[in-house]
Amino acid sequence: MSAPALRLALEADGEGAHPAAWRRAAHTPDALLTPRRLTRLAAAAENAGFTLLTLEDGLLPPGSGPDPVGRIGAVERAAFVAAATSTLAVAPVVPLTYAEPFHVSSQLASLDHIAAGRTGWIVGEETDPAVARAWGREVVGDAAGRTRESRDGVEVVRALWDSWEDDAVIRSVATGRYLDRERLHYIDFTGDTYAVKGPAIVPRPPQGQLVVLGRPGAVPQEQLDVALVDGPDLTAVRSAARAITAPRVLAEIEVALDTPEATGAERVAALERHAPWPDHGRLRHIGPAAELVALIEDLADSVDGVRLRPLVLDEDLPVLSRLVLPDLFDRRVAARPLPGTTLRSTLGLERPANRFAAAGPREENR
Repeated sequence: MSAPALRLALEADGEGAHPAAWRRAAHTPDALLTPRRLTRLAAAAENAGFTLLTLEDGLLPPGSGPDPVGRIGAVERAAFVAAATSTLAVAPVVPLTYAEPFHVSSQLASLDHIAAGRTGWIVGEETDPAVARAWGREVVGDAAGRTRESRDGVEVVRALWDSWEDDAVIRSVATGRYLDRERLHYIDFTGDTYAVKGPAIVPRPPQGQLVVLGRPGAVPQEQLDVALVDGPDLTAVRSAARAITAPRVLAEIEVALDTPEATGAERVAALERHAPWPDHGRLRHIGPAAELVALIEDLADSVDGVRLRPLVLDEDLPVLSRLVLPDLFDRRVAARPLPGTTLRSTLGLERPANRFAAAGPREENR
């Protein structure tokens, strides 16, 4: 029996994975933050057959160097993408190091309603002390403290999503009742540094629980639906994937593909004259599209999908759309998402039962 087809994700923050990617963008720098560019990018990813578009984020403004990263908040961009697409799922990065989990829960639940269940959440973390000052919080300076904040925050967010049962909204015109108060619940969470009572102010998301993605170690695996793994080579990625107990695994791959105008190596060299491409310990492919197809096919028995991080979105995404994804689909290595499906169902994840729902059968909410 063959393994299930892989799901493909695209990281689409800024102009690409390289800090100087903006220098090779197909538009003027002032177009980066416009709705038109984001719409075109999302449409290109959706038409290519990507399952998921991910969006990095950062609270601090661009730095003073020659290659700043300009962006609008990831949740706001994700809401725009969700409203402009029909099959593409979207997952913003939202750190919990300093953010209030109650507000994060409300934002993400609202996003899932906008997207009709095509939403994930990448749990990030903040390491720059300046972020703590921006939040007006004490600095969480060690990895253990950041993991604690993520652990407690994810627990609170997940509990708040369940604090409304699926049929809590009754909209009864005859009785004038909008909510069944018996189906709203206090979560009564007490952690190491704060407590949250609840309930939420937004009804339960269409997926019940959004798909939660993150890096093992930064977030406890039992809290993840999808673990993001990396490694400098295939052996390291396979080894990292084998250690995962989360239901699904996505491998990270940075890509610089050959284009009709220049090879991947030439494009990297041109950008390296302005800034180095930081080594984040991820698998990196520089070269022809066919070799990337073979690389992903080699990973198919170890992971459930890959997240591609293009060197320059405007140059690499067209090659991915023309040469990489069609070949993966033809070989049945990867699959497109189906219309009308949630991200959970696309990934083969069950819709979780509500932890607060009373035992016993209930009439389905219609």
